[in-house]
Amino acid sequence: MSKFEGKIGKTYKESEPDWQEPVEAPEGAPNIVVILLDDVGFGQTSTFGGLIPTPHLDKLASEGLRYNRFHTTAICGPSRAALLTGRNHHDTGNGFLMEWATGFPNYSTMIQRDTATIGEILKDNGYATWWYGKNHNTPDWETTVAGPFDRWPTGMGFDYFYGFNAGETHQFYPVLFENTVPVEPETSPAEGYHFMTDMTDRAIARMKFSKSVAPNKPFFMYFAPGAMHAPHHVTAEWRDKFKGKFDMGWEKYREIVFKQQQEMGIIPPGTKLTPRPEWVPAWDTLNEDQKTVYTALFENFAGYFAFTDHEVGRLLDAVKELPDADNTLVIYIVGDNGASSEGGPDGTLNEIKGLNGINTSIEEIIENLDKLGGPESEPHYPVGWAWAGNTPFQWVKQVASHLGGSRNPMVVSWPAKIKHDDNPRDAFLHLVDVVPTILEAAHIPMPQTVNGIEQKPLAGKSFLASFTDPGFKGRNEQYFEILSNRSIYQDGWKANAQHTLPWRQDLAPGNWDQDNWELYRLEEDFSEANDLADSMPDKLAAMKARFDEVAEQYHVYPLDDRGSARLAVAKPPVPGADPDSSTYTYSDGAVRIAEPAAPPMKNRSWTLTADLDTQGEKTNGVIMGFGGVAAGIVLYVEDGIPVFDYNYFEHHTVLKGNKPLPAGKATVEVDFDFQGDKPGGPADLTLKVDGEQIAEGKMEATVGGRFGIDTFGIGEDTGQPVTTGYKPPFKFTGEIEKVSVDIK
Repeated sequence: MSKFEGKIGKTYKESEPDWQEPVEAPEGAPNIVVILLDDVGFGQTSTFGGLIPTPHLDKLASEGLRYNRFHTTAICGPSRAALLTGRNHHDTGNGFLMEWATGFPNYSTMIQRDTATIGEILKDNGYATWWYGKNHNTPDWETTVAGPFDRWPTGMGFDYFYGFNAGETHQFYPVLFENTVPVEPETSPAEGYHFMTDMTDRAIARMKFSKSVAPNKPFFMYFAPGAMHAPHHVTAEWRDKFKGKFDMGWEKYREIVFKQQQEMGIIPPGTKLTPRPEWVPAWDTLNEDQKTVYTALFENFAGYFAFTDHEVGRLLDAVKELPDADNTLVIYIVGDNGASSEGGPDGTLNEIKGLNGINTSIEEIIENLDKLGGPESEPHYPVGWAWAGNTPFQWVKQVASHLGGSRNPMVVSWPAKIKHDDNPRDAFLHLVDVVPTILEAAHIPMPQTVNGIEQKPLAGKSFLASFTDPGFKGRNEQYFEILSNRSIYQDGWKANAQHTLPWRQDLAPGNWDQDNWELYRLEEDFSEANDLADSMPDKLAAMKARFDEVAEQYHVYPLDDRGSARLAVAKPPVPGADPDSSTYTYSDGAVRIAEPAAPPMKNRSWTLTADLDTQGEKTNGVIMGFGGVAAGIVLYVEDGIPVFDYNYFEHHTVLKGNKPLPAGKATVEVDFDFQGDKPGGPADLTLKVDGEQIAEGKMEATVGGRFGIDTFGIGEDTGQPVTTGYKPPFKFTGEIEKVSVDIK
């Protein structure tokens, strides 16, 4: 707000008014659109030589610049923290993902106040700021009605947020928030709902509205779809466009893409195609069932990608219709990490199962292949297609040691400032460089303090000069670390230590001192194909020593390689909750409670007691729902009859009464008697009405890690349904006096 420069007298007659104006953006400051896709390999889009047509990305590139040496952290939440703050991800508290958070400041996933976001800085300097889509940077135990809300998008500098607070969401049944309020889609999947279309519609509408009201006020839009992260949800119409397109298999795919990358100038002359690793089987050794499943899963992914490109194209078309379209800077980062192998060796129709450390058999996928891409599936393709998607590099998402995990395409357009060049810019850049570039483009200096808090220095440097200078060199140093996969780049050299296998969440190798370090000269070896470690041991030793120095500087330690085991690490309680209580009591309408903030109903015994007032057989609806399509539990009433359903990765154990509840007061109780001595063990189940046992069951295995991406709620099942036995939200038609969960 500007300083008051009027005069205050005893009355208005002796006074001089002066309106205190809000801060205006610097003259000529551009609109800024940052688009960030999820889980995309360097060799997947047609814009960078891949075999999935992305015509709208192609068009943007034909009007601007392509970058072929841009880098991410190799996984989503940390990448987004680095992008939004301009600091290295460990320094923001985002050393890994919030679901795997631990009680160390660099792994808490709590973005620190001394690493303010670009949204906060731009808002304070006269910009409108909006965030659409994925938010994987608010700790999920802070995403309840209890808050706190200072680490939500609206608390980190964004005027408006419409999206989901997780690493992924169901595209047909998203777990949505508008600002900090849970909302439900206005239509159903059967009526054509898809979150990608929904968020695009809303982004276009707000952008047009803002420019009609305040045409001279620039905006910053962070547009972060759930795509291309699993679950890969798309209609058959889009999927069928790719029928038979990938029957050549993954080795041939890489060969074709590699040749196209050479012809397009995406990769420099002399680049080598890295060989197939032992963890990817040769395509010609696969049986027909494997080929059928693997191609179907990748065809589905390609259809989802083509659909996503179409929707992003609608946004880009709308940008061109703005009155100041020429002064709009679009930074399109094609993936927050490389292609994902988290679908496992065979792929899956239930990727949450894989994240719990359990693989799906090829036979089970074949049996359910008719669900592919639809609301009842959560599909992901197999490891081999992730490897192929990262052509010409080694490795995949999570493997921050190698370029297959950390090198992503980027396209930049700014009609007023950028002249198209067919040749890609080859400056070595990183996500941390985006914030300083935006600030320079907007003529805004990085503030020393934000909201009274002294700020950590930016780790990145502006690459604005590369818009006009093809010879711009970029960074001379950058470290990488995710799940103990680590690397250091310095002056054209890169040393790598690969440690974990992304598709083995059950594996924690330890023995960090025994990791095999590799050495590459990237100036001459674009794809990391020629390991110089044996021939240059002194150089490798110096690089390893430098990694240790940088790791200390940017708070990388302690290294932690646990996968699914870290999912079970206790998270902080909901702020204000009683940490000593073993009883959780809720009233009707307590919904959208994230899994870490919900009762701990895995790997221990518990009793759920629901005190109800019913209309007997006329009563319907959900009493308690937790989780969704992939896995979860639900207690509901159908025509007055109580039903408990435990969805163990689409294998349902159902306990059902044989008569309606009595009209009036009734108590329904579920006893879960955990029998295991390790996570995911067996359990005995009992269903009771007014103290009388009416059904019982046994489970040989239960969910040991997480139910997935949906939430806990009372009185309805928001988001995904736990079972297809009802249509969500299936609100309870009686009265719920209270629901208590007693943890044993």
